[in-house]
Amino acid sequence: MRLLGRIAQDKLAVASLIIIMLVLGVGALAPYISPHPPDQVDMNLRYAGASWSYWLGNDHLGRCILSRVIYGIRPSVLWVMGALSVSVALGALLGLAAGYFRGKLDAIVMRLCDVMLSFPVYVMTLAMVGIMGVGLTNILLAFVLMKWAWFARIIRTSVMQYADADYVKYSKATGMSHVRILYKHILPVTLPDIAVVASSAMGSMILQISGFSFLGLGIQAPHAEWGMMLNEARGVMFTKPELMLAPGLAIIAVAMAFNFFSDAIQVALDPKLASSRQARMGVRIAAKEVTYP
Repeated sequence: MRLLGRIAQDKLAVASLIIIMLVLGVGALAPYISPHPPDQVDMNLRYAGASWSYWLGNDHLGRCILSRVIYGIRPSVLWVMGALSVSVALGALLGLAAGYFRGKLDAIVMRLCDVMLSFPVYVMTLAMVGIMGVGLTNILLAFVLMKWAWFARIIRTSVMQYADADYVKYSKATGMSHVRILYKHILPVTLPDIAVVASSAMGSMILQISGFSFLGLGIQAPHAEWGMMLNEARGVMFTKPELMLAPGLAIIAVAMAFNFFSDAIQVALDPKLASSRQARMGVRIAAKEVTYP
């Protein structure tokens, strides 16, 4: 409750959370909110400007840009969030086990993490796309296979801070099972750290999936996706720059919202960060008030 109260006091965090929830809601209700089908082609409306029927205009095939932006939330955000959830769940499971039991299990998990983290994500993703073919599913699968190691290492470090606590030792002495200890004592105190890791990774994954789609390696036509919309509009970026504006701003806004919310969680968990931020702001205000002769 204290964590939620500290986050609620941060106006930027509240605004970011509202943006995130609004985007998720619009994406989930896309068939009911979208004014037109996203793949409806009308060459008579090719490169048409904004109107009451098409608020953001039409693309090179006469498709509604607003509808495609709305439907683009699903692969760009919702599907990425699903892949992130699987990665975090797998990393949390292995990280909890490694940090709590330690010994051989910890050594095996950490060596697996070392092997997975030794390969750049982009290189391994491109390799999987080359082997399995282009498509958003293959890219998301590559994200799951590569990013779980990063989550496992961070969560394992967090678990080791609490595994030797007195209340954990007391629970062991009373005969409580390891599974119950992990569920009742270890997992609740590591959930904030997991939330920070997940929220910070979400923004980067959105940018990565949009980048791969921009290169033509992600979701394929006629499906809508923000990165692919940028790719489709780059041919007329100088004559019709407004075609890149809507998907570009959507990517920036959602990625920034997740990053700001992640920073807010970190500040709420560590009051020292908030104190240092206030100190820097005070120095800046004092510097502005200084008058020179």
